[in-house]
Formats: sequence, C-alpha cells, structure tokens
Amino acid sequence: MSPAPIIRARRLRLGFVGGGGGLIGQTHANGARLSNAWDVVAGALSSDPDRAQASGRAWQLADDRIYSDFREMARAEAARPDGIDAVAIVTPNYLHAPVAHAFMDAGIDIISDKPLTTNMAEAKALLAKQQQSGVIFGLTHVYACHVMVRQAREMVARGMIGDIRQIHVEYFQDWALGLQDSAVAADGPWRLDPLRGGETFTVGDIGTHAEHLARFVSGLPLTALRAEFHVTGGPKRLEDTAFMMLRFGDNVPGTLLVSQAMAGSACGLRLRMSGTLASLEWCAETPEILQFRPIDAPMQVLTRGHGAGIFSPAAQLVRMPRGHPEALTDAWANLYLELATAIAARRGTVAPFGAGVVAFATIEDGLRGMAFCQSAVLSHANGLWVRIEGV
Repeated sequence: MSPAPIIRARRLRLGFVGGGGGLIGQTHANGARLSNAWDVVAGALSSDPDRAQASGRAWQLADDRIYSDFREMARAEAARPDGIDAVAIVTPNYLHAPVAHAFMDAGIDIISDKPLTTNMAEAKALLAKQQQSGVIFGLTHVYACHVMVRQAREMVARGMIGDIRQIHVEYFQDWALGLQDSAVAADGPWRLDPLRGGETFTVGDIGTHAEHLARFVSGLPLTALRAEFHVTGGPKRLEDTAFMMLRFGDNVPGTLLVSQAMAGSACGLRLRMSGTLASLEWCAETPEILQFRPIDAPMQVLTRGHGAGIFSPAAQLVRMPRGHPEALTDAWANLYLELATAIAARRGTVAPFGAGVVAFATIEDGLRGMAFCQSAVLSHANGLWVRIEGV
C-alpha cells in the first residue's frame, strides 16, 4: 500500500535558494520529487551568476527561472501566473532570515533548513512576519518523518510506556574530526564561522535535530538544561562536541550527547525513552526498527509496514511492503508530502489529510530550537543550569 492519497488539482511548484552545488540541495529536491506533490521549477542556486546558470541548467530549470539574486527571484516569481508556491531555503544559517523575509513579503510559503537563523532576535522577527503574512513556514527536521518515529510518538501518546520518567538522545558523527579554523575561508566550511553559522557549530547543526526528536516523540517541552561544550577534534573556536543534562516538562530528567568528532560514527542519532510501563529505542542507522521493552515481558521489535501493531499515523506514510527497505530519502518525501498538504490546503488546491496527521516542524519549533542553542551557549559560559523561557 502507498501513502494515503491526496486530491490535487496539480503538483505544487517549488523554488530553491541555495543548494545548487551540494548534497543537501539534491536531497531536498529528490524528496520533493519522490513525494509526487512538487515540481522543481525555479532557483537562485548560487549568488555567483556563472554558478547559478550552470547549476540551474544542471537541474533542468528554464533559463528565465534561473536567478542569482534571491530578492529578484521572490519578486519575479510572485508576479508570474505560474510562480512558485513555496521556496526551499538551503543556504548558510545567516541567510535564512533575509531569504525568508523576502519570500514572505511576496506571499510565498517557506521551507527552511534548520536552525531557524543565527540568533533569537532574528527568530522572533521571523515569527512575527509569519504570523502577519499567514504563510506556511516549515523546518526540515526530517528525522521526525521516519515511519517508526511516528510509531514511537503514537505509542507514547497512547500511554503504552506509561508516564515518561527518562529521555536520552544522542547524535554522533565523525566528519568534522580533522576540521579546524585554519580551513575557514570565503568558500570554506561556513559552519565554523560564527558570522555565518551562529554561536554554535555542532549544537546548531545536529544538536537541534536531537533536541527536536526528543520533544517530538515525548510530547514534552524542554524546560531547562546544563551544557558543557568541548573541542575534541582539530582546533576550532566553536564546539564540535557537547554534553548536556536536560529537564523536560515537569522535571522529567534526560541527557543529550552530540559530537561531530566521534571517530567511526556516521549518523549515530539514537533516542531512548523510559516510562513507568516500558521503554522505547530508535536509531537512525536502522530506521525501520523500533524496540519496545515492556516490564516483565519479552522485548518486541516492531518493523515498518502495514498491520502488526503499526498505528495509522505511521502506516499512512509507508511506501513499500515489509522486506523492501525504506530510509532517509523516504523520510524526506514524507516531509515534502506533509508540507505540500498544508501549503496546498492554504492555497485551496488540495484536500488536506485528517486532523493530527500533518506533523512537520513549524516556525514555533524553530524558535524553540534557537532557544535551546542560546541556552546551551549561556549554560556552558556560566557553568550553570539555564531555564528555557518564553517559547
């Protein structure tokens, strides 16, 4: 069985700002195409005109819809009868806010990479603009779109693990083990540059994924943290490793461990959640499996598919039968399918899914992610617990 069908008058039209020369842009585009809800039709894939032209043609965009200035793209696309319905922002962090403002001013819906921006002031200004404009504003917390993450969320919501008593999340990679500040240049790793990436490196890059995943599955807000930042790889100003103690909701304890300098690790995102009746465990490197460990009963291994205990909010995103693997590309497709549902419903071109089904990360989640980053920086600097307020 395929994902639940939606009724559409047409595919939505998607534009890109950034992403023309890297893996993440192609990943976005592939997920959008696999969702069968989008056509990629326009882009300012680089601010360099020659690169923009080369990338646009490689993406098979029409010549008159290849731009090198995102403001020009927003104006031009808003004026076209066949203009884009949404823009995917796939740029360094410092450009997220100005690009989003330009397209919100043009009435175009937003799909932004995370973190939302580089600081809380910009994040709050984006939220105010979104509330004023009424556009859909989604963030690409794609791990929450895995079928078995949706299953875990549903099991928690149905009380199958009882009252939550512990939450532990970790995300380990090794790609930045040898990275160091001496490599930073105009075309170098912008994530190491505080002016382009913000006050954090690893916490903003993958810590935000871990923090969102824990909140998403538990349904609990992150209310306080105590953070320590470390540099365990090549010398750099910003952290490549961070260890945190967390408090969720009404004082549920947890931990968050992240590193991009953990030798031999590729995509070690793992969530463990324990309650009064059972615990759950999910890992991104084995995304089709969810472990359920009830008290005084054998461990159950649930697998992606229809039936066999998989609840409908998860099953509706299943694309292939059991035994035919799905993975991250399918999660990207699920994300773009849900975004299309919300965006097209706002525009009156499709019938939306039922209530409670569309669950992509919103701009409010982005604001919480920025508060998480800011609180972690403050906690590390002062060696204290920090209460996360106002989100």
